[in-house]
Amino acid sequence: MDDPILTIDEREAINSGRWFASLSASLRHDILRCSHVKRFRDGVLIAARGNPPVEWVACARGAVRVCSTTPSGRQITLTYLEPGIWFGDVAIFDGDRRTHDAYAQGDTSLLCVPKEDFRKILSDHPELYEALLRLQARRIRQLYSLVEDLNTLPLRARLAKQLVYLTRSYGVPILPERRELRISLQLAQEDLAQLLGASRQRVNQELKFMEREEILRIEWSSLVVRDRQALERLAGTS
Repeated sequence: MDDPILTIDEREAINSGRWFASLSASLRHDILRCSHVKRFRDGVLIAARGNPPVEWVACARGAVRVCSTTPSGRQITLTYLEPGIWFGDVAIFDGDRRTHDAYAQGDTSLLCVPKEDFRKILSDHPELYEALLRLQARRIRQLYSLVEDLNTLPLRARLAKQLVYLTRSYGVPILPERRELRISLQLAQEDLAQLLGASRQRVNQELKFMEREEILRIEWSSLVVRDRQALERLAGTS
């Protein structure tokens, strides 16, 4: 479902993204001028593995679930892309096909720049080359950090770090007690376990521990962070 106009909240999500906000005003203007909006319902396939790249994309609302499918047909969640994150540029640069499937997580809006327009913007704005290099460098750093965590941190600390990240991206204050934050991203424990490279049972045990410590509360369809500082200490990020 297409709609050519971003809502106020969607435009704010794009403009406030750290990477996009670092670009010059003229470059941001040309990117937005060449873009169009696509909207997807929860669970709809956005892009399939093996397809050729046709667009450079930013998430404006909701989330994009990036996943892989095993030979047996089981889907494995690798990451979630939140509003303000751009993706798809690697496949456009190297000309290879997409490496993973991407699905809408919740009602999701994307800002899309066709491949031909993306290349023209590159030719008109050499600044974009350096900006994309910075973006790739940030992704590489994040990947190395993830690999290091998988090899050095216990599951409890890795889970806490993931929850801190989700709270920063999707935390919604609960009124009247504004100290509590509900993670608005609908995330099954199986998906959370896949992100951490652990079993659902072990993740459930660690969540129960955090609930007993009054760090969070497990609800039927979401998690509520009750003590963000305690969660950050557990993650080693405070």
